[in-house]
Amino acid sequence: MNTKITLDDYRALAEFRYHIRRFICVSEQNARRAGVHPQQHRLVLAVKGLPPGQAPSIRNLANRLQIEHHSTVELVDRAARCGLVRRRRDRNDGRVMLVSATPRGERLLAELSRRNREELNTAAPALVKALRALSRARRSS
Repeated sequence: MNTKITLDDYRALAEFRYHIRRFICVSEQNARRAGVHPQQHRLVLAVKGLPPGQAPSIRNLANRLQIEHHSTVELVDRAARCGLVRRRRDRNDGRVMLVSATPRGERLLAELSRRNREELNTAAPALVKALRALSRARRSS
């Protein structure tokens, strides 16, 4: 397999990153307009959107958010103070803290998810086109 990176590769990667970052920026603006920090929005989304069978533990949330364990603890603390999440100890292992969305967190998440889904539907054609270009560039390498 040829590992040479071409100008088309760079362009495809840049275009893909651009569209992802653009979506993330809009999502963060939506969170701020709703009165929450974008990280708190991402936390509530991670809690609700965990794959089946994954417990909403600090460890799993840290992995899903791609942040350190101690940063996740601080984020959960701040979100709990804002009334977005609550925590409880796991009944099977008292060392494990589980996180759930509060009714306020659920309402906020539903509203932000509607807005972000609309943005993603608008951005999807360009994002898919960029992903296809990236895939073609990789196959031709």
